[in-house]
Amino acid sequence: MHTDINEQLEPAGGQELSLTQPPVEQHLACSEPWLCGSRPSSSRGRPCGRCRHCTASTSLLRCGITCHSGLRAKHGRDSIDIDNPQDSIKATQLLDGLVQELQKKAEHQVGEDGFLLKIKLGNYATQLQNTYDRCPMDLVRCIRHILYHEQRLVREATNQSPSPAGSLVDTMSQKHLQINQIFEELRLFTQDTENELKKLQQTQEYFIIQYQENMRLQAQFSQLSQLGPQERMSRETTLQQKKASLEAWLHREAQTLQQYRVELAEKHQKTLQLLRKQQTTILDDELIQWKRRQQLAGNGGPPEGTLDMLQSWCEKLAEIIWQNRQQIRRAEHVCQHLPIPGPVEEMLGDLNSTITDIISALVTSTFIIEKQPPQVLKTQTKFAATVRLLVGGKLNVHMNPPQVKATIISEQQAKALLKNESTRNESSGEILNNCCVMEYHQATGTLSAHFRNMSLKRIKRSDRRGAESVTEEKFTILFESQFSVGGNELVFQVKTLSLPVVVIVHGSQDNNATATVLWDNAFAEPGRVPFAVPDKVLWPQLCEALNMKFKAEVQSNRGLTKENLVFLAQKLFNSTSNHLEDYNSMTVSWSQFNRENLPGRNYTFWQWFDGVMEVLKKHLKPHWNDGAILGFVNKQQAHDLLINKPDGTFLLRFSDSEIGGITIAWKFDSPERMFWNLMPFTTRDFSIRSLADRLGDLSYLIYVFPDRPKDEVFSKYYTPVPSKAVDGYVKPQIKQVVPEFATASGDSTPGSATYMDQAPSPAVGSQTHYNMYTQNPEAVLDPEGDFDLDDTMDVARHVEELLRRPMDHQWIPHAQS
Repeated sequence: MHTDINEQLEPAGGQELSLTQPPVEQHLACSEPWLCGSRPSSSRGRPCGRCRHCTASTSLLRCGITCHSGLRAKHGRDSIDIDNPQDSIKATQLLDGLVQELQKKAEHQVGEDGFLLKIKLGNYATQLQNTYDRCPMDLVRCIRHILYHEQRLVREATNQSPSPAGSLVDTMSQKHLQINQIFEELRLFTQDTENELKKLQQTQEYFIIQYQENMRLQAQFSQLSQLGPQERMSRETTLQQKKASLEAWLHREAQTLQQYRVELAEKHQKTLQLLRKQQTTILDDELIQWKRRQQLAGNGGPPEGTLDMLQSWCEKLAEIIWQNRQQIRRAEHVCQHLPIPGPVEEMLGDLNSTITDIISALVTSTFIIEKQPPQVLKTQTKFAATVRLLVGGKLNVHMNPPQVKATIISEQQAKALLKNESTRNESSGEILNNCCVMEYHQATGTLSAHFRNMSLKRIKRSDRRGAESVTEEKFTILFESQFSVGGNELVFQVKTLSLPVVVIVHGSQDNNATATVLWDNAFAEPGRVPFAVPDKVLWPQLCEALNMKFKAEVQSNRGLTKENLVFLAQKLFNSTSNHLEDYNSMTVSWSQFNRENLPGRNYTFWQWFDGVMEVLKKHLKPHWNDGAILGFVNKQQAHDLLINKPDGTFLLRFSDSEIGGITIAWKFDSPERMFWNLMPFTTRDFSIRSLADRLGDLSYLIYVFPDRPKDEVFSKYYTPVPSKAVDGYVKPQIKQVVPEFATASGDSTPGSATYMDQAPSPAVGSQTHYNMYTQNPEAVLDPEGDFDLDDTMDVARHVEELLRRPMDHQWIPHAQS
């Protein structure tokens, strides 16, 4: 039935009834209208339609809460999750405890006053049992809500805020508690408006029935002409009285209906305001923080953590938003069923638009990348990624599983996409296996798409700017999908971008590509235009990023010390200052970091630092963790550290001249020199013989700086010497030899040193087909104590060739000493 009340409702005198809305009166009967679901009384003095909390149960609950304080010691440790049906047992125990406390209090009342109180307390216990016996969770919700508001009022009255948390964990717990409290408030708001809407519907239905009665009386008036004069006058007087009384009631009730509609719309406005605030907290604070942690995890930061808590919050948001949206639509239908001029129609239109915007923001923002694709992406190489919709289960999106598509786009295309500019559906490359259907996992309640076998077949690069190299060009993987909510009521097109990726075609590009990713992950600012990063950052900021990356790559808790950072600053800024504070205000540009070579070198700062991490990660991690490698000192600093130490004291430092090189500096006072520096070892060398074994070969190296016996530090890493031959063969040994020390220390036979990779040959006799090389010892150490790399690389190649050749049974290798 669709009725226009202005067209149909007229008084007996033929004048149109005025439907001017009276001012809303202040209703003071209930101090917590959101709690009880009551509405202000009408202008007719209609009593408040209270719920159970606002009658005798108000006093009952106040008494119950007082008793509840006595039960806190017993039940305080058992947290009750109101959304978990399994916790209803705890809620029942809480109810039983409250009833028992009331009964105990009643039994202890004596005297005339106590007699009346005893009766009241007994009644309260009975009412409490009857009211919440079937729904004990409602009791938990109500108690939590009342206690929350009491705490808030106390804070406001004393002008105090909650005590500051002493740790990050406490801060997070406080924030999470506040989020959950607001959810409880929103739930109560939503329940209140649901009750109000039902009352409005019932009131309007009764109004329409009475309105139809008025129409029936009007029809009876038209039939009076068929009666005799005397009977007609008698009936007319009666009908006029009934009609006048009914129309007066309809007039007042129409105003009341309009008032109820306005009040309901205003309550929905308040609910939506709180919803927006809560959604902003979850999406713009909590979810953005999770994404930032995910980004830093790409640099080796701590794991970003699971999405379970965020999904729980987002699902609660979705549920409350959807309930309010359905209420607003029902309210619109109620108003359309009985149009009454006023502001409600416009208010409901605004509410509908607002709630649609809220749910749209929720759905589009919760379509996220749970597992990022690799940020250094090599063509023709398989890679994986996972996208997830945090509200998919709650909004029943999984009932019609959507498909997700992945494409790679350039930085410029990403900018255009965020500006809603047309990119003509272009991509910057071709990804194989780039479509995946989202799957719903019943056990976890997650809706996600797992791309397990994607591969970048080709890439189309854009024109580079200035000195920019291919490893500085950023791309991103665009994931997009479309799905409907609420039986196709709303259709959403969702898109999300991965963290920036750098595409390489060869492993040699990995080093520089990693630098681009590191800089972007570390210094990207929230809300940036893709993928803008500052060209310069403060040195302490870079220190933090380098330390994070270092510990992750080396897989060590031993990070960069203050002294290490001073060394790095000296290297980067070509400075001699030994005070870290001198560098705090200095800035580092991207060019200094990985575009311009270090002074006098043919590599950048990052390339050198990455080489250090590489050799530590592959070969030297246990020694770094043991503190056996000093590492970040230059040659002069090493000499200064060793000068007052006994002969045979050595330290391990990273080479200044060789990427990924580590050298031994030791003190041995001789007529020729006091300090010795061995040619840097690299990953290639340690693939042949480990650092520990090389150090074990050099008996004149006695103490690890500052004064630790060498064998105490390294013996557990020595390779055991095989005791007997296997299958008739005896495995040859390679030993580290420094020719200048071979005779003096007994590390080799007297005379000219025969060696491979600075090691003696195991050969017996003078067979020349084993390519034995006699070298001048002076060629091993350079004038400043470093080996010549080109010469020694020739030796290393001959070693490898020798080891690949078959061995004759007549040769029995022996380690020369």
